[in-house]
This record gives sequence, structure tokens and C-alpha cells, in this order.
Amino acid sequence: MADPREESEPLLSRTRGGSARHFPAGVPSCHSIQVGPGAVARRDLCLDQAVVFIEDAIQYRSISHRVDARSLWLYRRYYSSTSQWTLSFTIFLILALAFIETPSSLTSTSDVRYRPAPWEPPCGLTEGVEALCLLVFVADVSMKSYLVGWAQFRKNPWLLAYLVVLLVSLVDWTVSLSLICQEPVRVRRLLRPFFLMQNSSMMKKTLKCVRWSLPEMASVGLLLAAHLCLFTMLGMLLFPSEKDDRRDRQRLTYFRNLPEALTSLLVLLTTANNPDVMIPAYSKNRLYAIFFIAFTLIGSLFLMNLLTAIIYNQFRGYLMKSLQTSLLRRRLGIRAAYKVLSSMTAEGEAHPEGVGVKPQDFLQVLQKVQLDSDHKQAITEKLHSRSGDLLSAGEFQKLFDEFDKRVIKEHPPRPGYRSPFLQSAQFLFGHHYFDYLGNLMALGNLVTICVFLVLDAHVLPKDRDDFVLGILSCVFILYYLLEMLLKVFALGLRGYLVSSSNVFDGLLTAVLLVLEISTLAVYRFPHPGWKPEALGLLSLWDVTRLVNVLVAFRFLRIIRSVELMAVVASTILDLIRNMRAFGGILAVVYYVFAIVGIILFRGVIVAPGNSSLAPDNGSAPCGSFEQLEYWTNNFDDFAAALVTLWDVMVVNNWQVFLDAFRRYAGPWSKIYFVLWWLVSSVIWVNLFLALILENFLHKWDRRSHLQSLTGDLEATSEVTVELLFRDVLQEPTEEELAEKLSHHPHLQLCR
Repeated sequence: MADPREESEPLLSRTRGGSARHFPAGVPSCHSIQVGPGAVARRDLCLDQAVVFIEDAIQYRSISHRVDARSLWLYRRYYSSTSQWTLSFTIFLILALAFIETPSSLTSTSDVRYRPAPWEPPCGLTEGVEALCLLVFVADVSMKSYLVGWAQFRKNPWLLAYLVVLLVSLVDWTVSLSLICQEPVRVRRLLRPFFLMQNSSMMKKTLKCVRWSLPEMASVGLLLAAHLCLFTMLGMLLFPSEKDDRRDRQRLTYFRNLPEALTSLLVLLTTANNPDVMIPAYSKNRLYAIFFIAFTLIGSLFLMNLLTAIIYNQFRGYLMKSLQTSLLRRRLGIRAAYKVLSSMTAEGEAHPEGVGVKPQDFLQVLQKVQLDSDHKQAITEKLHSRSGDLLSAGEFQKLFDEFDKRVIKEHPPRPGYRSPFLQSAQFLFGHHYFDYLGNLMALGNLVTICVFLVLDAHVLPKDRDDFVLGILSCVFILYYLLEMLLKVFALGLRGYLVSSSNVFDGLLTAVLLVLEISTLAVYRFPHPGWKPEALGLLSLWDVTRLVNVLVAFRFLRIIRSVELMAVVASTILDLIRNMRAFGGILAVVYYVFAIVGIILFRGVIVAPGNSSLAPDNGSAPCGSFEQLEYWTNNFDDFAAALVTLWDVMVVNNWQVFLDAFRRYAGPWSKIYFVLWWLVSSVIWVNLFLALILENFLHKWDRRSHLQSLTGDLEATSEVTVELLFRDVLQEPTEEELAEKLSHHPHLQLCR
């Protein structure tokens, strides 16, 4: 067992110019014991510290945690894949409870006219699962608070908020059981998304960037509000009441009062009700069109796009600060590992302490680090390629630059053939022109499919002659099979499977071949007038359509052959990889607004005939909620609430939702939907556009830079958020790293 005083004592002592008052007697440092039983334990401690610091650097974690032997053991167990997967599954489980607990989403439809009574879980079932999840979170916050220490815990707002959320959730859970699950509102459901946010450092950074960008967004928001209010007043003055109600459609429909006028122009700002809102006035006088055109030009085309530009500029600036912090964490973790390992050089040896790190010590640490074997091999090869006995700080840092590079596996050697004919065939079928021929055949296959779809669009399946289509399908599939076999011949099986494109083509070819063989076995070979009847689960046309869908997917191989398409495709792939933080924040917002919507609007949408507010479809006004049969859009359960929020976020016909919930729930419901529009369509969508712009511009303008980083242009498909901006980030100085290390709460370096 480690000495309990180790945690609070310096781990690295000073060899010259130091003062003994920093190190109480009896507490050895990493190098102070040269011989004896404690030497091995101290050496193992230093190695474990270096391992943890390097793992912190890899994951961009803070190194401000306990570094004694017991704490390091707990720390590595906490961040092990098993523990983190358990925590992630627990977060998923507690969030998924919203689909099961009352009101349950376990029905086939959310339409209020046809929805059956859902299955409701008995009291205590979901509460029991929730209790287990909360216990996991209690263990999580307890572990985190111990590892960082009480002093750091008090300074961390996320950990303090974590503790508060847990306390409120446990109290609310107790209230639920005491009321036999009949409480009107469950506060803890609103707090559940916090567990997702606090477990993602990137989500925290993104949320911080959004919070810092709010003042700039608010300035444009004020301009939008002023623009909206000004044109609302102008509209009220331009469309006054008239004696003839038949000619007063504009005011009665869109400018009946100030709230209605404000709502109409707000919806027009999103162009959702254009040109409906303009037509009544425009039919009276064509000059009224100037009012609506001016409003749309200033609001939608100028101010909204200006908001996008500001969000892009501010978000990128603040994201730089966040990523700069991540870079500092990586450099700090690596430097701390270097300091610990360099301190292990014994005082009596040829190399004085602090000069560098022994390669054998570094390799011993590297074997313990949780890192994939490819990166370990790349770092080891880079280490062996250098000359010299000890690693300096700069050399130590350069070894870990491999973290940011995609490890490109060496292509397996091609098979060797002695025959000149086979060698020529291998060269021919292994050339990239053979890929171009395959792309041309895939294009021809797709064109023939489109032609037959057009020709047979108005022909019933029983009247179709599938002879030509059946023959062409056989020809193309035989070519795909021949192409796959020839590539295996030229590249070898291992060489063929190295390329993800070849694996994709091979799998689709195998599926197409199985479907074609099954079709021929059931319906025989195609012949003129071939009109087989439907047999079994799928008719011939169903099978052919499935084959055609797979062929369309196979045509995607052409993307990597066109540079612009390849850049766009790689940008999309990068967005998918790096959208976890943005998608997580959107999921949090969706979750909270869905729960609030259930609290506010559950049961307000009723089936027609059950309320005077719900007229039959025949008597409902054209374009209304009832006439459009939007009955599935409600807040009667969690799944329905999510879909309703999605439909509003798209802002297509969202004025229908505003009007319906105003009539069913009251005019105050507009506040909810306007807030949702601001958060989802204005803020989040603009942040998403900013990410797309930055990602694509970086891909298009800096391909050569990434090629120099990775040594292969194809490696740009593996860009992370940190590497995306690495060339514009500033490396921390030696003084900054030394200052940060000197203030480490548990690693007290002498200075």
C-alpha cells in the first residue's frame, strides 16, 4: 500500500539550487531512492504517472488530479473502456426512459383519432431502473470528486452542478414514490440531459462557445426585433379596417390585432407563409407588394444572413480558444510525462538528471498506454529512427505528433507471377484505368435502370415485358463478378480487401449475385414475353427493384474518382464524425423542449367531434390544422413531441402549428414555439452552417497542408476537430508549460 502522504508531497525533487524545506524527511521522490525495497515501488509509481499523463494528453483531459499509486489505479479503472461504456449506457438508458414512462410512446400511431390506449408501466418499474441509473451517477460524481480533490472540486462548476442535479433528482424520485407515481410534474425529467452534457468535454466546449457568442447574436436579434416591430406598425397603418368585410380579408386574416400582425410577419421572416400573407393586399393594389418585398429583403435576405455570418465568425473565434485549451492540455500532459520520466535518471550516472528520457523507459511506458497498436508501432519506429541516448523535451514531443496522423497501413505486396502473359494481365487489371471502366459500366447500368423506370412508369407489373431488363441485369452482374475476380487476381485477396471501396463493391456484387441466382432459379432464364407471376414473398419486380437499389448504391464508387465530389463527400464524412458535440447539444435541446411541451400541451389536441374547438375536416378552413389533418403532431407522448418539434424546426407551415395551439391551448403557446424556432432554426442551424463552411473551406483551401501532415491526401477523411484547426493554433511556450506544471495541485515540481 502506498504511503498516504505521497499524494501531498513533491514527486520531483530539485538537484541543485533547491531547498530541503519542500520535502519532509521520509518521503522519497521518484529518484531519491537508489537502492533498497522502495526503489522498485517508486520507479513503478513514476512509470504509472507517465502512463496516465500520456493518456490524458491523448484524450485532451486535464492533468489536475491525484497522482499517488492508489489514485492512479482508480483513475485508469475509471477511464477504462468498460467503465466508460457502462457510464454511456447508463446515460442512454435514463434518457430512453422518456419513451416508456407515462405518457408512454408504445403505440403504433400518434394520431389522436386512431391512437389506441398505450401500455403504461406499473408504478415502480421505470422508477427502479431510474434508481439504478442514479446510483451509477452517484458513484461517478464520487469518483470524480475524489480523483480531482476537494479543492479542485469546489472550483469546478460542472461537478458542483452535477452534485446539485443528482440531489434534486433523488428528492424528486422520492416524491414520485411517495405519491404513487401520480405527481403532475417530474422535475428530474428536465434535468436528465445534463448527464449527457457533463460527460462530453466537446459538448461543454461547444456550449461555452455558444454562450460566449450570444452577445453578438443578441445584437442582430435586436435589429431583427426592431425590423419586425417597425413593419408590424406600418402594416397596421397600411391595412386599416374597412366597412366592407369582403374587401377586408388582409386585416381580418393577418392584421386583425397587434399580436396577429406580429405573428404573421414573424412567420413571413421565415418565408413559410409567402406569398399567402401578401395576396389579399396585393389583389387590392399592386403597390402593396412593395411592403412585403421590402420586409423580406431586409429581414430574410439581409439580417438573417448577417446573423449567419456573425455566428460563423464568432463561433470560429471562440472555438479557437476552446481548441487552444485542448492543445495546451495535450502539450501539458506530454510535458508532465517527460518531467516524470526524466527525473528517473539516477544521480550517479553519466547523464545528469533533467537532461532527457531513456528510450527503454519510454518504451516501457508506451506498452502500458491505452493506445491502438498502429499508433504504438508508428511511435516505436520513429523512436528507433533517431540517434542519441536520451530523448530531449523537443524529441519527446515530436514522438507524440503521431497522435494527429492517420496511420496508413502498408499495402500488401501483389502476387508474383512468372508468366509474362499473367504479368501483363496483372498490370492491366490492377491499373486505375480498370477502375474507370468499372465506373463507366456502373453509370451505364444506372442509365438503363432510369430508362426502364421512365418507360414502365404507367405500366402495371402484370403487363410489363421484363425480358430486356432481365438480360441486362444478368450482363451487368456478370461483369461485376468478373471485375471482382480480376481485381483479386491482380491485387491478391489481402490487397483487394485493404481498400474499403473494393470491400463495398465486393459485398454488393455478392448480394446482387445471390438475388440474380434466386431469380433465375424461380422464374427461369428471361425470354421474350417473360411475365412471371408473383411467387412467394417477393414478385420478380420487387426483386428487380431491390437489385436496382443496390446498383444505385454501387454507383457511389464514382465519387472518389472526381476531385470536387470527393472533397464534398469527405466533408460530409467529417461532419458525421465531428458532429457528436453539436448533435448532442441538439438532442439536449430537443429533450428539454419535448418534456416542457408535454407538460404544457399534453391532451390539448383532441379528435374532431370531441370538442367544439376541433371541427370536422369538411367544415375546417382551407390550410388549417384540421383540414391538413395534422392530428399526429401533438405533445401527448415523448415520441410525438419530438416529431412535432422537428416539423416546427423545418418551418414549413409552422404557422399552422402556431394557429392551432393558439386556439386549443391559448395565445401564450406562441411563446413556446417562437423560443423553439429561435433556439433550433436560428441558433443551432446557423452553427451547423458555420461548421459546414469551415470544414469545406478547410478541405478545399488547405489540402496541401493536410497532405504534408499525413503524407497522404486520402488521410484527410480522418480529420478531427482539433487537427482541422491545428495550423492556426499557437503552440504553448516553454514558460507557459512550466508555469502550469508548477501550479499542479498534486504534482509539486520544484522551481
